[in-house]
Formats: sequence, C-alpha cells, structure tokens
Amino acid sequence: MLPYQSENLILAAVPPRAFEGLGMLLEPYPLRMRENLQEPGEPAEWVYFPTHGIVSVLTVLENGMMIEFATVGREGTTGVPLIVGLEHSNITLVSQMPGLAMRMRARHFMSELERVPEFAAAVRCYSGVMFALLAQSAACNRAHHVDERCARWLLMTHDQAGGNEFPVTQEFLAQMLGVSRPGVAASAAALQKAGLIAYHRGEMTIVDRPALEVAACECYHVIVQQFDRLRALRQY
Repeated sequence: MLPYQSENLILAAVPPRAFEGLGMLLEPYPLRMRENLQEPGEPAEWVYFPTHGIVSVLTVLENGMMIEFATVGREGTTGVPLIVGLEHSNITLVSQMPGLAMRMRARHFMSELERVPEFAAAVRCYSGVMFALLAQSAACNRAHHVDERCARWLLMTHDQAGGNEFPVTQEFLAQMLGVSRPGVAASAAALQKAGLIAYHRGEMTIVDRPALEVAACECYHVIVQQFDRLRALRQY
C-alpha cells in the first residue's frame, strides 16, 4: 500500500492487488490557496483526489460571480462531472486551502473505471453521495438562515483542515455561500461573540466545536451520514 492511498476514501476502496496499475497513473500535486485547477468551459485535463485540503466546485454566472455548490475533500474526487458527460460546462475548480492531492489524467481516469471494477464501484458510490449532497445544498440555500449555513460550511472545512485553524477571508466565504460580504461578516461576528469561533486577519479558529454543530443547520449531519457510506468501502 502506498502511503497516500489510505488518505483518500476513493483510493482506499481499491484493494491493493487492483491498485498497482492505477497507482502508477497517479502523481502528487500540491494544492495552493485559491488556485484555479479548472477554468469554466474548458475540458478537464486532470482528475484530483485530495488527501489534505479542499477543492471547491463552483458554477460561474454571466457576470463572473462564482457560487460554490459542492466541495471535494479526502472523501472524494473531482471526476464526477466526467462520468455524467459534463466534459464542457460552466464548472470551475478552485483549491480552497493549501494541501495535497493525487491526480491523474482525465483520459486515464475514464479508462481505469473500465479496467478496475472496485475503483468504478467506489466512484459510483461517491457520485451518488455527491448528488444527494447537491439536493441537500439546494434545500439548505433556500430554507436555512445564513448563520446556520455559515456554521455548516465552517464545520465541513474544519473536518478537512486537519487542525482547528485554517485560512479563509470573509470575501471568499461570502462567495462560497452566495451571500453578501456584510451578511457573512454579521454571521461570523455572531458566532464569534457566542464563543464558537475566533477570526482575525483571514485566520479562522474553531473554538467550540460541539456548540458550532448545534448552531449549524441539519444539513451538516446529513452530509456526515452520506460520507459514512464511503467509509464503509474502505479496504484498509
């Protein structure tokens, strides 16, 4: 087993005997903060499997505004649009924070889905989880207050960050949530006043994780339950 293999749930679902050839097609790639990994309208050249860090999946509007509709961390892959035929779309991929990913060429990703059934099964399972999360996200954006959504986003980021501190600006958080910067500032201020987080000069610190979970909308726990389906596929 390669050291990184257990750090991504998709890769960890592939038995070692089947991973040898697939592993040769992967290469490490450092995720840099706010780096564009794929531009809207361009075909995907690479498919990423984060092991540390987060990739935001955003849709781009005509006025240039970008809104996050999904995130990909160490539980998944950016290859889902390829398997549903979205080779050209208004989707863009942005590295949300510094980290590391394994990546392979998009054409190799598609061929390995045909060659390695365990890999294909893990990607299909993740695709189902992703669509469930998209449905939950659509409901969340319509039904839940921005304070709850902000708490949910911070929890999801905390899960992937590997520590209680991570970089995030209010401008970026507003973009991810699709709300105004003053709205995000007010939500962050309320959470900070309650002692749940601390925010200073672009650095977010989670102070009271259990209380932040209480403050978040129900969607966070739904997302965790979906990810449990992937964890059940682990081979090691």
